[in-house]
Amino acid sequence: MNRIERNASLKGLNTFGIEAKAAFLTTFRSADELREILLNPEIKDLPKMILGGGSNLLFTRDYPGLILRNAIMGIDLIGEDETHFYVKAGAGENWHNFVLNCIKNGWAGLENLSLIPGNVGAGPMQNIGAYGVEIKDRFHSLEAFNVRTGEVENFNGEECEFGYRESVFKRKLKDKYVIVSVTFQLLKNPDFQIKYGAITTELEEMGVKELSIEAIGRAVINIRNSKLPNPKELGNAGSFFKNPVISVAQWEKISALHPEIPHYPAPGNEIKLAAGWLIEQAGWKGKRIGNCGMHVRQALVLVNYGGATGREIYDHSTRVQQSVAEQFGVELEREVNVL
Repeated sequence: MNRIERNASLKGLNTFGIEAKAAFLTTFRSADELREILLNPEIKDLPKMILGGGSNLLFTRDYPGLILRNAIMGIDLIGEDETHFYVKAGAGENWHNFVLNCIKNGWAGLENLSLIPGNVGAGPMQNIGAYGVEIKDRFHSLEAFNVRTGEVENFNGEECEFGYRESVFKRKLKDKYVIVSVTFQLLKNPDFQIKYGAITTELEEMGVKELSIEAIGRAVINIRNSKLPNPKELGNAGSFFKNPVISVAQWEKISALHPEIPHYPAPGNEIKLAAGWLIEQAGWKGKRIGNCGMHVRQALVLVNYGGATGREIYDHSTRVQQSVAEQFGVELEREVNVL
């Protein structure tokens, strides 16, 4: 039986570095181990939460139940055809290490998602994305453990209901399934995505003459390192808010007052705004209150300067939301899961 730790510290298990306690904590390394844990009569009725890399989570209180750390590992090439490699990764694999593994092996398609914090299992749950690429673009299928039946089920892309930083596992099926592995459909012939100006500029500064997935991956890493704080040095969870998506009618009202506001087309004939720009214009970039604040180089990143509680960070995010709503009439939605 897996060891269950009592009154366990969670400070080292969340990238904000928040000190919180779990009444019980254990780790599973396979679907069979997870099944065995959930059948244990001693913890059967406890509230339960799956924890991956802890990179998209804000603890505002201690957790009264059992936290289960997903440590299912493995990266395997399980098939290929004329144009694709099919690569299966355990949900507990570190995401960035997985991307580096893909680049090393010439499996193209995920290089734009380099250096995103967290584990593989969180990728499809959040439909993570960066620099013009989202998980759904290279997704093939996943295996998920049905908490009620104890069976492992397969989900294709349509069944995952991917949206902007959304999936069926984040809403409708939240807490009903545990992702155990993800299979990606990666490219034999790279489709280089460099339409974001920052990548093109960085590649030029790197002196890259011939595009490659290695070069793009390195460019993305350089950009992220220059803009985003390392969670090991300064507690954070990356982008704290989603980029808001608004109707054309609302956009017309806002742009009449703020014609310089950055905007991008979004599915469904809607408009996506840059949350970081809104936050910066509202005066929050680099502004610190107590032990937390929006980062000096990236207004979208809320950081723990050391010693902040989860409640302090949450309250700061609320102040930012209220300020942006008052100035622009736009509601910012937290991307980070709050507990």
